[in-house]
Amino acid sequence: MFDFDAFVIGSGPAGTIIAAALSERGLRVGGMTARQLRQVWPNTYGIWQDELEALGLKELLGHCWENCGSYFGRDRVDHHRGYGLFDKVKLQNYLLAKCEAGGVVWQQGKAKSIEHESHRSIVTTTEGEMISARVVIDASGHEPMFVKRQAQGAIAYQTAYGIVGHFSAPPVDPQQFVFMDFRSEHLSETERANEPPTFLYAGDFGEDVYFVEETSLAMSPPLSFEFLERRLHNRLAARGISVTAVHEVERVIFPMTLPLPDLHQPIVAFGGAASMVHPASGYLVGALLRRAPGLAEVIATALKDPQAETAAIARVAWQELWNPDRLRKYYLYRFGLEKLMRFDEVLLKQHFDTFFSLPQSQWAGFLADGLSTPELLAAMVRLFATAPNSLRWGLMQFPGWEGNLLWQFLSLQSARASEPMASKSL
Repeated sequence: MFDFDAFVIGSGPAGTIIAAALSERGLRVGGMTARQLRQVWPNTYGIWQDELEALGLKELLGHCWENCGSYFGRDRVDHHRGYGLFDKVKLQNYLLAKCEAGGVVWQQGKAKSIEHESHRSIVTTTEGEMISARVVIDASGHEPMFVKRQAQGAIAYQTAYGIVGHFSAPPVDPQQFVFMDFRSEHLSETERANEPPTFLYAGDFGEDVYFVEETSLAMSPPLSFEFLERRLHNRLAARGISVTAVHEVERVIFPMTLPLPDLHQPIVAFGGAASMVHPASGYLVGALLRRAPGLAEVIATALKDPQAETAAIARVAWQELWNPDRLRKYYLYRFGLEKLMRFDEVLLKQHFDTFFSLPQSQWAGFLADGLSTPELLAAMVRLFATAPNSLRWGLMQFPGWEGNLLWQFLSLQSARASEPMASKSL
């Protein structure tokens, strides 16, 4: 039987990030990968340049654009902020090197079952091997092996269909990245009125190679890849552009509104398994890099007590991942996304035009989950105050889950307000 302080299930970005952070704290860490450990991750991961600079990891970017903007109408909105895409091979190798330096022991296989004892959890693989650890971290993705979630409504997904390749004419201007292009002149009036809005996410990779991706912000049920592929080619064709060579096709789907995990279970989660995808922007990797050290630290501290029970270790980990402030923000973000999912194209354009006219500290903090609850509320109030009347009216409608989500937030706020002052200062 293998025996570890911590055992991580999953070797994607979430699994390798938390395994590296745990091993850096001197823990005996094991990891399980369902595929070849160095098989390149399939997805493209975007991040704002200053977020990586703050972590000292700018060298992990494969592409970076200072010239980044969006289109919510005829005119371009400049964001005055650098945007980049990870070099996923560099990112993967960087994290695996940290795991290797920390002595992480990886094994290929699939977990089949888990049993929790008072001071140990036992994972059994499909091959019948048994792994013992004082704490198990499930980082196996949006459909985790063992993590239980709270039940809460239908799940909305972001979907995208993208192409990296050569085109008959540049689909974006040289050295430019288009963050969101909601222009829809290529659609008929019927399509605009009856079909969900989508946007282009695209960039110049240099050497006559471009990346174009048609994206659905969030839908339940999700838009199909076939629909997005057709939209993308229609968008290009309307500008007289055709694809002349395809280097890579990307099909992306991930949940934006996963219910929160059960915060009382004796197993810990990280990444998609812990519902850490930003419920309004879809970002994840930056948050994983920022939050892994804190989670690893509380786990390492809890493990210093040789008598600490597995459930107690998991409890402090869940408290770190989903403290009251993060829970309040989760419901606010969910509330905001629920609004956007009900907007037509006109209101969506008005919303994003207003959103990116906020001070950069507010819209950047919103997208990265870097604001406190009071700061987040201030940003949302400012957006409402500066929005056109038609958008305000749309924001005030509560036809679906919005009311429930707002009630959850208000309940948490009320609980915070009723806490004794002494406890707030701890």
